[in-house]
Amino acid sequence: MTKRELVLSALRREPTERVPVGFWFHFMLEDLFGEDADRNIAAHKQYIADYEPDFVKIMSDGFFGYPGDGEAPLGAEHPWIAAQARIVREVVAAAGGVCCFYNVFAPATLLRVIMGDGQFLSELEQNPDKIKAKLDVIASDFATLARLAMENGADGIYFSVQNPASAISAETYRRVLTPGEKSILAAVGNGINLLHCCGYGDNKNDLSIWTDYEAAAVNWATAIEGLSLSKGRELFGGRCVLGGFDNREGGILMSGNEAAVRAEAKRLLAEAGTVGVILGADCTVPPEFSPERLRWVREAAGL
Repeated sequence: MTKRELVLSALRREPTERVPVGFWFHFMLEDLFGEDADRNIAAHKQYIADYEPDFVKIMSDGFFGYPGDGEAPLGAEHPWIAAQARIVREVVAAAGGVCCFYNVFAPATLLRVIMGDGQFLSELEQNPDKIKAKLDVIASDFATLARLAMENGADGIYFSVQNPASAISAETYRRVLTPGEKSILAAVGNGINLLHCCGYGDNKNDLSIWTDYEAAAVNWATAIEGLSLSKGRELFGGRCVLGGFDNREGGILMSGNEAAVRAEAKRLLAEAGTVGVILGADCTVPPEFSPERLRWVREAAGL
């Protein structure tokens, strides 16, 4: 099986020759808001050459900000959106046929950056309809971004949601945030959504908020949430699960020796099974993560 066939079979929960493996990290750690498409593309090309990944999560490094105010959509022609479409197009071309998924944040993640956490949460409590209107505007741009990612060759999106320490009640979240988030997932159409329930620091999420989101696979912070791959599969209705390794420094993936890393990969597969599983990390791994460590996991994932 090709790497593409491996990943697609895992997403369809079909038996594979080995369990696919994928890790990802930030390329522009010192300037994630720099809007530098050329540097983003060059970093991805180097990553693909060095790591030969089973699939590529195309990171939106350089475009973590949002240049609008939430009052009116930017539109497909805006340079901030057009540059990301170009990143997808050129990275997909460099990836050589493996599955590629573009990183798209939930609108609330970007609005929190614009407003600051404190003001965002205060406004959400005092004037939720105003916040929802802003989130829906941003969601329309992110839906456009998702569609353009597909048009430029991506297989789907890697959609990142977050509710650290359950700062927003489930009721408020579903009423104010969920409609826009689901519209972004719907924009992928016949493509593939990977849902990333981002563990933030040591704060847990209320994962139940996202169990009805349309996604072929789900990734969450197993170490932070205290939820194994098999238990998470039950929570998310039997879907393909992605992850398993603690991404933090000091964990086995980053600090363990070769025997420990291989043993952890075997343990994860013994716990979760080998069908409908993609081994990876809870979130992005530190930049010092070496290609050799990926190789250890990949070889341990042989069936």
